Amino acid sequence: MHHAHPHPRRLALIDMGTNTFHLLIVEMPTTPGQKPVVVLRTKAGVRLGEGGISQGIIAPAAYDRALHTLAGFKEEMELHSVTEVRATATSAMRVTKNGPDLVRDIFEQTGIQVNVISGEREAELICQGVRQAVDLGKESQLIMDIGGGSVEFIIANQTTIFWKQSFEIGAQRLLDMFFPDPSGVFPAAAVEAEQQYLGTMLTPLIEAVRQYRPVGIVGASGSFDSLADMQAGQLRTEAELPPCTELALESFQSSYRHLLGGNHEQRKALPGILPMRANMMVVATVLIDFVLGITEITRIRASAFALKEGVLAEILAV
Repeated sequence: MHHAHPHPRRLALIDMGTNTFHLLIVEMPTTPGQKPVVVLRTKAGVRLGEGGISQGIIAPAAYDRALHTLAGFKEEMELHSVTEVRATATSAMRVTKNGPDLVRDIFEQTGIQVNVISGEREAELICQGVRQAVDLGKESQLIMDIGGGSVEFIIANQTTIFWKQSFEIGAQRLLDMFFPDPSGVFPAAAVEAEQQYLGTMLTPLIEAVRQYRPVGIVGASGSFDSLADMQAGQLRTEAELPPCTELALESFQSSYRHLLGGNHEQRKALPGILPMRANMMVVATVLIDFVLGITEITRIRASAFALKEGVLAEILAV
């Protein structure tokens, strides 16, 4: 029997981060060279690292949220006739004692096989993804992805990765370390303490920057999406974000001041801020400001593409 129209190949890409789980469903091209068509792009705030990552475990509530979110993703996949899945997990599942249990439970409950990847591999995939959204050009750029568990730095241009490293200093860890105050005020001493800590932890980055002299920063991940939203003055869905946004330095500095100046309630009221991200944004922007300081870079671009788009780019390149 010949079918004139074979069933389209629909691929789901799942990125299970320490803060956010992402689901991207695409229809793969039947003709080589064509781009896949995005069927669905969505995310869920799972906060997998909350209440445990600094102790090396996934806390029970976070564990349940992960299973619940993947059950929801599974439903979306069935609804959209997905034929294959690539699920990738990063820092929280890489470093926790019960990460392997969660991988097993996800497989038993949803049939989704999760691939836990190394920080090095994560950096490589992020770079691949960013290149689909941003033309890096010939000069070297500093790509950074601030996750909840780890932060990846890559110095690359459009064709070559010169240097890459993953550091386990993500926003949830920084929150646990420097921002335990329930009132939500982030005192100057805490900013100072975080900067000191980053200066120690990021010595390899400081040396790499000196060596490769990147001319711009390209930020991937939620913190940079949030800064782009703050600049636009509105909260946008995953599907509404353009692949690449120029972040004016003045806009970043203004957002940084507003985030540092407030308490919980004032921060949540800022236009373009997801309440769940408000505190994470404080420690993340201190990190971005630190990187701006050591590089003296003035151009910042935000990439809406990251790890999952990198996985897709590799599949398409085969």
